[in-house]
Amino acid sequence: MWEGLYAPTLPVRPSSRRGVKPLPRNPLFRGYVTPPRTKNDPPMKQMYLHRSNRGHLPPVKRRYDKKFQPSAAYRATLPDMMEVAHETISGAHIPIQQVGIHNFKLPLKYRTKAGKVVTLETSVTGTVSLEAELKGINMSRIMRTFYEHKDGVTTGEWMGRILKSYLRKVKTKDARLKIAFSYPMLRPSLRTKLAGYQFYSVAFEGVMTRDGRYRRFIHFDFVYSSACPCSAELTEHARAQRGAYGVPHSQRSKARITLEEAEGKKIWIEDVHALCLQALQTETQVMVKREDEQAFAELNGAYLKFVEDAARLLYLRFDRDRRIADFRIACSHLESLHSHDAVSVICKGVKGGFTADFMDFGSLLC
Repeated sequence: MWEGLYAPTLPVRPSSRRGVKPLPRNPLFRGYVTPPRTKNDPPMKQMYLHRSNRGHLPPVKRRYDKKFQPSAAYRATLPDMMEVAHETISGAHIPIQQVGIHNFKLPLKYRTKAGKVVTLETSVTGTVSLEAELKGINMSRIMRTFYEHKDGVTTGEWMGRILKSYLRKVKTKDARLKIAFSYPMLRPSLRTKLAGYQFYSVAFEGVMTRDGRYRRFIHFDFVYSSACPCSAELTEHARAQRGAYGVPHSQRSKARITLEEAEGKKIWIEDVHALCLQALQTETQVMVKREDEQAFAELNGAYLKFVEDAARLLYLRFDRDRRIADFRIACSHLESLHSHDAVSVICKGVKGGFTADFMDFGSLLC
């Protein structure tokens, strides 16, 4: 059907060598074209979307109409996968606990404890449950619902309104929302009081269950220095017994706090940070001069800690706070002595609450 139709590919210049004839010109195109096929040529392969190297045009035309605007009648004819027959569901016909979208980003507003509103880039994960008789969900409705509330200041109540919208518009029984962001706090150095911004990995999570219960969680990462008590003792022993100078090993470490707010209570990000700082003392520094570096060495000497100590110190602070219904704490010390890390996990111990089943220690690198 396409025989005899030849269009130019790349222009081929005539050879300057003697005895070699130039390719024939096609009067319809500038440049030179490939010659007609002969019986000795290999079979031609059919191209469907692109012009072939023999110049054959494709049977499928590709174009985008920028001027086309669908009418209401046209939209009504668009196929909807939510209307397919039940037997088209692949696999087991059972409910799915979570299905949705992850890591769509937008700027959201947050109120600090001091009352200032800051706008931060936020990664959003929104999921809902899916009943056994449904093929899937309209995922764009999750994003559109979120955008309807994007100008509000992020609070627990704000997240609750979005989850209720999910339940209504997506027609589901359970909904979950998690928003993750980097939260800046201006932190002073130990002695010179030079201030620098420390950024904290924070996430708010809201869960709306089919029995109407709304639960709110906060995830918070705290980075600190841990100086080994055993190494410190051995170093002092070498100095006292043999006059040998040594340096105890210490390392950057991270604690990940996951807590559930008590019903009717609110705890600020700054409050979570304060509990971590009170428990561990040795937060890593931003701006330092020599006197600050010296102070940090003294601070680490005063607050030596194993990873077991870190977990128990944090437990003590968080267990006393009545704004917190439940919590789980995972710690990782990125050992400078070893080629492996030292880790610990502790939870409040609420019946039916968090358990110490955290194993994602690789995410605690810092």
